[in-house]
Order: sequence, then C-alpha cells, then structure tokens
Amino acid sequence: MENARRITMNTDTNSLSQFSGKELFKLYKETNDKEIRNELVNRYLYIAQILSKKFINKGIDYEDIYQIASLGLIFAIERFDLSKGFEFSSFATPTIIGEIKKYFRDKGWSIRVPRRIQELSKKVNNAKVVLTQSLQRTPKVIDIANYLGCTEEQVLEAMEASQVYTPKSLDVSYDFSGDDKDVQLKDLIGEEDKAFDEIENNDFLRENMKILNEVEERIIKLRFFENKTQAQVAKSLNVSQMTVSRMEKKVLEKFRKELKKI
Repeated sequence: MENARRITMNTDTNSLSQFSGKELFKLYKETNDKEIRNELVNRYLYIAQILSKKFINKGIDYEDIYQIASLGLIFAIERFDLSKGFEFSSFATPTIIGEIKKYFRDKGWSIRVPRRIQELSKKVNNAKVVLTQSLQRTPKVIDIANYLGCTEEQVLEAMEASQVYTPKSLDVSYDFSGDDKDVQLKDLIGEEDKAFDEIENNDFLRENMKILNEVEERIIKLRFFENKTQAQVAKSLNVSQMTVSRMEKKVLEKFRKELKKI
C-alpha cells in the first residue's frame, strides 16, 4: 500500500514509468487511478497495433479497427486479475480479437443480414480452406454442407450473403486488352428497368382515359384491352364499323397531343 499512496500523490509519467507492468496492475486494482490505467494503455498499446494489422484489407479501414482494438485493450486492463497468474498479453489478446470480430460482425456488412447467416458465412469460409487442403481440390457446395452438417441451400444462402460484406464501387475500372479505354463496373452491370416504362404508360393511360366520354372509353377498352376487332366493337355498340374507326382515330389523336405535352 505504500507504493499505492506514493503513486496517488504523484501520478506524473516519470513516477509511473518506474514501476513494472505487474506493479502497475496491482496499484491500479488498489487505487483505481485513471492515470495508472492510461500508463498501462500506453505501455501495452503495441498489442492492439499488432492485432489490428492482422485485419487489414478485410473491408474496414485500419484506423477504425485500431480504435476498436484500443477499446478492447482498455476492457482487458479493467478485467485483468493479476492473482490468476496469467501474463497480461495472453489475457489481452483474445479480449481484443473478440472486440474486433464483434465489430466486423455488427458493422462490417454493407447490407444488414441475420446473425445466423453472418456466422454461417464465416464457417463456410473456414470450411473452404480446410476442405481444399484435405480434398486437394476446390470443395463443392455439397462437400461444405456435409462438413458443416447443414443443407446445401443454407450454404448457398451464406455464400450469396457474403457478397455484400465488401461492396464494390460502381466506378471501379477494368482494363480490357485491346480496348483504348477502361471500362467501369457500372457499364457492365444493370440495364434499363422495363417496369419503369410500364408504370409511366399505365399512369398516362389512367389519367387520359378520364378525358374520354363513355363511348370513346368503351371503344378503347374493347379494342386495346380486350383485343376486339373493329367489326366486333361495332356489333357490340350497335354502330357501323366506320363509326368505330373514326372515333378510334379521334381518341388516338387526343392521346398523341397529350403525350407531346410530357
């Protein structure tokens, strides 16, 4: 306790640097002094740095990973019990890695997917490595399913979901041999959605059917929605085919005029 009193009276960096890591942990448990904890963080920050580098190029910026690792280091310092007889580095490593993996699991997916699929996706990736070595070939879906004890559909679902973990930018360029310019991903995927045109056309017809009188509306529905011939429409309305033809042209001309206004 004598050291504890001395530390609490003078907690500058120079005084703290005189003590070993084990002494600082003992003093921190006795005093709960944040300056001592900060000294421990600075002293063992190299562990967070080393572990963070293992997760580089995994889809999340290194600086973000390093911050999470540093937070995990603080958690490890708070929970470390010197009396258990473990080295701090042995205790801190799984704690920090656990925090990093939890962050990847919760934040690393560009589209939120169920936790069970996230966990299965990780198992599938590990199974690929193991099976590739044991089978000496790329494992099939059924191989992975048998290895993990799940269905092929579940494996396919996890593999498909893993594609959203690290999204690709639509501006990424590909250099095709023989071409004068790079081709961007957005030029290779996607196409015009025909449903948009159908929606616009349906809206146009719905609005412009309102400007027709009852007979004109009946003629258009019979001719273009029920695919009746002009003769059949004329018989249904008890008018001549010439009348139907004339009224049909009149309606279509109305539609053309309205279409030009768009």
